[in-house]
Amino acid sequence: MDKQSLQKLKLMLTGIAQRLKDEKDYFIGLEGSFKSGTKNFPLKCTLKDDNLEIKFEGRNLSAKTDDLPDILSDFASRFEAVSLVYNARGESLIIDADARNVKMRTKQLEANKEEIFKGHAESGTVSNREYLIKPGKADELLKVIGIMADNGKIKNDMIRKYNQIDHFVELLEPMLRELANGRNELRIVDCACGKSYLSFVLNYYLKEVMKINCRFTGIDISEGVVKSSREMANRLKYHNMEFICGDIRTLLYEEVGGKVAQPDLVISLHACDVATDYALAFGIRNKSRGIVAVPCCHCELLNQYSYEPFKEIIKHGIFKARLADVLTDGLRCMILEAFGYRVSAVEYVSPLDTPKNLLIRSVLTGKFNREKYEACINMAKTLGAEPMLLKETVNINKS
Repeated sequence: MDKQSLQKLKLMLTGIAQRLKDEKDYFIGLEGSFKSGTKNFPLKCTLKDDNLEIKFEGRNLSAKTDDLPDILSDFASRFEAVSLVYNARGESLIIDADARNVKMRTKQLEANKEEIFKGHAESGTVSNREYLIKPGKADELLKVIGIMADNGKIKNDMIRKYNQIDHFVELLEPMLRELANGRNELRIVDCACGKSYLSFVLNYYLKEVMKINCRFTGIDISEGVVKSSREMANRLKYHNMEFICGDIRTLLYEEVGGKVAQPDLVISLHACDVATDYALAFGIRNKSRGIVAVPCCHCELLNQYSYEPFKEIIKHGIFKARLADVLTDGLRCMILEAFGYRVSAVEYVSPLDTPKNLLIRSVLTGKFNREKYEACINMAKTLGAEPMLLKETVNINKS
C-alpha cells in the first residue's frame, strides 16, 4: 500500500481506537485479512482486561489500545490490500483499504436471540425511567422491533437502545407538535431507513399517544432492509407506512399518484458518514418543513481537512479526529441555516451509552440566504475541504 493510503488508514484506526476505549464494554473483537497476491493472512484481535491480544502471522502480541493504529498500519505497509472488521454489540465497522482508496462503512447486526433473551426484573420499570413508549401499552411494537421478549420483559441487552429511541421521541415531541399545528396529517420520510425502528416508534407515538394522523415513507438503497421493514409494518398492521428501495441522492418526495409534494419531516438516524449528508440534502432539496438527523462515522472531512494555525494540535490523530467530528456537524448546521432552517444541536443520550449521540433538529422558518451559503463555502475552503453536503446543495436555489 502507498503512503497516502496508509495515512488514511491510520486516521481511521485512530478513530476506531478511541471508540474502543469509549465502548470497551460493548467491544466483541476485531478481525482482519491482509492480502498479498493470491494469499490472505488473517488477523484476530480481542480485549483481555485492558490490553489487546493480537494474533497475526503466527505471533501473539499484547498491546495498549492507543498502540492499535501504529501496529495495524505497520502490518498493512507490507501488503497490497487490507480488510478490517470492528465488531461491537449491535454494530460492525468495516474498513477496506488498498492503493486506490480507503473506505469505511457501518453494518447493523442482529443480536443473538438466545443470548439476549433475558427478562428484566420488573415489567414496565426499566432503569428507573418513566418511558413515553410504555411497556404494557406498546408491547406489540416493542416485541416486533426486538426490544421486548415474548414473556413481556425488556431484554437486558436492549435497554440501551430502548433508552435511546425513547429519549429521541421525547426530544422530538415539541417539534412534532409545532409541525402538526394546522395540519390534518404529517408526512414523514425516513432516509437510509435501515430496519426503520425509529419510524415504527414515531408512528406509534403520533397515532396512539399524540392522536396525530401521519404517513411514513422509508427509503433505503438495500432491498433486504426494505423487505424486512415491510414485513414488520404488516405484522403491526401499520398500513400508513410504505417502504421503497431507492437512492436518496436523486429522489424527490412524491404523494400517492406521483405528484411532487413537500414532506413535513425528514429524519435520518445513524446514517454512516456522507449518507447523513445525502439525507440532509434530500430534506433541503424537497423543502421539508423539518429535518432531524443523528450523524455517525465522520470520515470524509477527517481525510480532507488541514488548518495551519492548528498544525501542532491536529498532528495528534485523536485530536484531528475529534475536531473533524465537530467541524463536520458544525458545517452541516451552517448549511441548514443558509437554507432558512432554525437549527439546534443537542446530546440526546449520555456519551456513556454511545459517543455518536448528537441530535440535529431543524425547522424551516425562512428563505435561502446566499450570503450565509457563501460563508459555508469559504469556511470549507479555509479547511481545504469539499464537504459532501456542499457538493449536494451547490445547485439548489442557484441563480
